[in-house]
Amino acid sequence: MSKVSIGLRGWRFDEDEVFTDEGELKPFDEMPPEVRTRVIRLHRLVEAPCDACWLIHGDAEVHRCNVATVVYGEPFAEVVLCREHERDFVYWYREEGGNEYRGTETLEDAFHEWFAEGNRAPEDYEGVEHVDTDPDGVPVPPTDGTAGGTCGVGGTCGADLADDSADSAGTDDDPDVSLEFSP
Repeated sequence: MSKVSIGLRGWRFDEDEVFTDEGELKPFDEMPPEVRTRVIRLHRLVEAPCDACWLIHGDAEVHRCNVATVVYGEPFAEVVLCREHERDFVYWYREEGGNEYRGTETLEDAFHEWFAEGNRAPEDYEGVEHVDTDPDGVPVPPTDGTAGGTCGVGGTCGADLADDSADSAGTDDDPDVSLEFSP
């Protein structure tokens, strides 16, 4: 069974819990409740602005924000980040005590507070290296109880999704995006 990320790196799903044998998105009522919640939430987050960029630019200049590429945390208390700011989150999580908020509803607020105070990862901090196989492949949620398909952010459709199996070998100090660490 392969783990996949959908739309954003981070939350990882067992393929068989999310997709049919034909590679289509399962109807929501066939997904486990926690998986369903995350998949539905991802629909809102896929083109969301990076939280760190938003803290810098605010609502008035949200157009200057990068689009998020990764999600950390629990649904509705998650942090979404662009590639540039992901290393700030990883640094905060690993080195500045952010891991104490793991699995809590306060992770988002705690990171926002740390970042808004001007804290950042050191320039030489490397963060996490990822391998993206189809970063624009986003499933189309079913609207009528039938299985969905896959459409890229740019409107291209197909059966492939981002398969993160190549980067799933993480270490114990990697922050787990679902906050239920699985090496």
